[in-house]
Formats: sequence, structure tokens, C-alpha cells
Amino acid sequence: MNRRRFFATLVGGVAVGVAASVRLVAEGFTKLKKPLPEWRILLSPAAYDVLFEEGTERPRSSALNAEKRPGIFICAACYLPLFDASTKYESGTGWPSFTEPIEGRMETKRDWKLILPRTEYHCARCEGHQGHVFNDGPAPTGQRWCNNGVALKFVPQGESTPTLRT
Repeated sequence: MNRRRFFATLVGGVAVGVAASVRLVAEGFTKLKKPLPEWRILLSPAAYDVLFEEGTERPRSSALNAEKRPGIFICAACYLPLFDASTKYESGTGWPSFTEPIEGRMETKRDWKLILPRTEYHCARCEGHQGHVFNDGPAPTGQRWCNNGVALKFVPQGESTPTLRT
């Protein structure tokens, strides 16, 4: 990648971040800025590692892989609803996968950890790392939102979602 393309990509990423901030206001919630030591107390070590150290859980280790009931998947840290269960599908990757998140609930950034660029996504409210999005999913979006199960909680249809953490 040449320098000009690098800076164009960087500026484009900033523009996407600004647009995401505008959506946050429209969605009726604001960012939750909680110090990391407080998250460490509230979350399991595995959830903290994924959500705030950008770790990855082992494939096929999450009970949410087999979850097929109607409901919603919420952020395990702040409890913001992120995915409707109707968008979940079996990708064969060993992680819960979705065709799309609830609109305005995710922010993305470029991840270069594996040398080739990937699109990483985070909860728009607490900025907890959820997973990566790929363009190899099924219709209607063609996307695979590959999520760490430990970064989510499932709320079955008919049950109340927990109050957003403050």
C-alpha cells in the first residue's frame, strides 16, 4: 500500500467514526466510559480478555453456537442489544455468526494483527470487542459477523432484557 492510499484509508476511517457517532445520538444512547478496572470486576476473566483486551475465545467453546431460539443477543459488558436471533446462522467456523447487527449498534475499525487487514467490530456503547466481519456470508447481506460467544449474552423472546449498565 502506498502512502497516499494509506492516508486516504485513514481519513475514510475517521469519517466512518464520525458517522457512527451521529448514529449513537439518533439511537438514544450515549457511550459508556467505564474504567478498565471496573470492567475487570464485573466480567469473567475470559469475557474481559475478549471484550477489553481484544482476545479471541477458542472455536466451538461457546454454548451460544447451538442457540436457536428466538430472542436477542446483547453485549456481555454493557447489555446493549446487538443482534436479533433471526440473523444468526451456522457458519461452520465455531463461533456464533450473524448476517447483520441491529442498526447503529456496532462500530468498526481496521485490524492488522494477522498482517492482512480485517474489519474488527465493537459494541457502539461500551466499545467492547465483539469479533470480525467478513464478506463471505449468506444472503441477504453477504456478510458474516463472526462473534466471540463470551462477549454476548442471550435473552430469549418474551424475557426482559437487563437494564443497560451504567
